[in-house]
Amino acid sequence: MSQRICWILLLTLTVLNACGGHPHEHASDEHAEDGHGEDEHDEDERWAVTAWGESFEIFAEAEPLERGSTALAFTHVTTLEDFTPLVEGTVSVILVDSSGAEASFSQQEPTRPGIYSVDVAPQKTGEFDLVFRIETAALREDIPAGRVRVGETGAAGGLIEPAPATADAEAATGGAEISFLKEQQWRTGFATSWTRSGALGESVSGPGRVQPAAGGEVLLTSPVDGVVSAATWPYSGLEVGRGAIVFRVTPRVASGRSLAELEANVAGLEAEHEAARSRLVRLEGLHELGATSRRELEEARTLVATLESRRGSATKDLATARTGRQGGTDASESVGVRAPFSGRIARVDTTPGQAVAAETPLGLLVRGRPLWVAVALRPAAAAGLSREQLGGLDVRLPNGRAPLTFLGDRARLVSLAPTVDPQTGTVTALFEVDAGVGELPIGSQVEAEILLAQERVGVVIPETALVDDGGAAVVYVQVGGESFARVEVSVLGRQSGRALVEGLLPGTRLVIEGGNAIRRATLMAQGAGEAHIH
Repeated sequence: MSQRICWILLLTLTVLNACGGHPHEHASDEHAEDGHGEDEHDEDERWAVTAWGESFEIFAEAEPLERGSTALAFTHVTTLEDFTPLVEGTVSVILVDSSGAEASFSQQEPTRPGIYSVDVAPQKTGEFDLVFRIETAALREDIPAGRVRVGETGAAGGLIEPAPATADAEAATGGAEISFLKEQQWRTGFATSWTRSGALGESVSGPGRVQPAAGGEVLLTSPVDGVVSAATWPYSGLEVGRGAIVFRVTPRVASGRSLAELEANVAGLEAEHEAARSRLVRLEGLHELGATSRRELEEARTLVATLESRRGSATKDLATARTGRQGGTDASESVGVRAPFSGRIARVDTTPGQAVAAETPLGLLVRGRPLWVAVALRPAAAAGLSREQLGGLDVRLPNGRAPLTFLGDRARLVSLAPTVDPQTGTVTALFEVDAGVGELPIGSQVEAEILLAQERVGVVIPETALVDDGGAAVVYVQVGGESFARVEVSVLGRQSGRALVEGLLPGTRLVIEGGNAIRRATLMAQGAGEAHIH
C-alpha cells in the first residue's frame, strides 16, 4: 500500500508542475531562513517588473523596498538574439534619483542560467528611476524599467510606474492573463517582437502547377531503326549542353542476311574491285600508246569508283551487324541523338541494347529555367488581371517550406485564358518565373498567390505568430515576463510569410514563435476537455 501512495504522490506532483507550478523559487523562499517572513503584508508588497532593451529582456520579481534593508530582486535575463537565458555576465539594479545620482547593486554571475539574485539595499527614501544594466564580454546595455518608491520600515515601497511598453500591453489586451514561465520559454522554441504598422499588397490566390516554358521540353527519339548503344548513357537529372550527344543508336542491318552472307559479299566486292583496278591500269597504258579509245578508259574508271563505293558500304554493314548481333561496343557506326538546347534530362524511356524503331521515344529533355506556373483562378479574381497590376508571385510548395517570392522582372504574366474551364470553373493564368527546377520541380502542385500593385495598410505580423485555436485565428501577446494574453485577430491578407491582421495595436510585444506551446500549456492547466480559452 505504501508503494501505491508514493506513486500517487509522484503523479500528483508531475501534473501540478505541468499545469503551471512555478519551477523556480521566489525571493522570499531563499531568504525565509534569514528572517524575512511570509506574512500577508510582505506578500502584498512584493512587486514585479518587465522591460525590454535592444539585446536583453528583463523580468524581475522583488521584495518590498525599505531604507536600510536588503531586498532580493530575483532577475531573469533573456538574450533577445536567440531567446536563451544569459549564462555569463554582470546584472546590476540601479536606482537613479532626481539629481541623477545612482545607487547600483550588482550580481556577477547567475545562480542558475538566466537567473540573477541581486541584493538591493537602498539608503535613501523617495522615488527613483529604475534601470537594469547588463554587462557581458561583448556589450553593455542599460534598460529603463519604470519608477519605484523606497519607503520606511512599516511603509515599504515598490513599483509605482511600470515600463511604458508593459503598461501599453496591459491596456491593449485586457482579459485574463495566461502564465507561461521563463523556464518553459527557455526550453522550447520561443521568440517575441514588437508589432508594427506596415503595408501588404493585395493579392488573389489559387492552386497551381509548375510546367516547362513554351518550347522548354523536347522528346528525344531514335532517328533510325537500330539498337540503343550503352557507350553514352544519360540519367534523370543529368545536365547537358546544347549539341551534346545524349543517346547513340547503331543502325540495324536487315535481319534476313547472316554474318556469313555479309562477309562473303564484302570478299566478293573486294575481289571485283581489285580486278577492275588492274584492268584500269592496263587500259591507261594502252591509251597512252593509242591502242584503246578514251570511252573505254572512262567506263573502266567508273566501274572502279562504283565497286569501291559498294565495297565501303558492305564493309560498314558488316561492322554494324557484328556490333549489333555479337554484343560489340564499337560506336563508330552509331548515330548520335543530340540535345537541341541546354537543359536537364527529365526522363529516360529506353535501356542499353534495346532494339528500337525510328521515332521511338528515348528520353525527355527540359530546359532548366525559366519555368511556367499555371494558376487556376476564380473568374471574379481573374477579371481585369493585367501585367500592369502584377506586383509579383508567391509560390508555396506543399512541403511546408517558406514560400518562394518572385518580384519585379522575376515574374511575368504570360497569358490569361479567355474561357472558363467547364470542369473546374476556373480561369488559367500562366506566369513565367525566373526559377530553376531545383527550386520548383516540374510537375509540382503548388499554392500560388498573385501579388497586386495595390497595398493595404495595417498591423503586419509574421505568419508564425498565428495559432489555429479551434478554427479561430489567435495570437499571444506578452503582458509581462511570464504573463500572456490570448487575442483573436482577423487575417486580412497573407504574403511572403507575413500576415495583415485586425485586432492588434502597433507597439505590442507579440509571441512570434511558441504560441502553440502556450496554448498547450493553457489547455493542460484548464483541463484537456476544454477546446480553447477565452
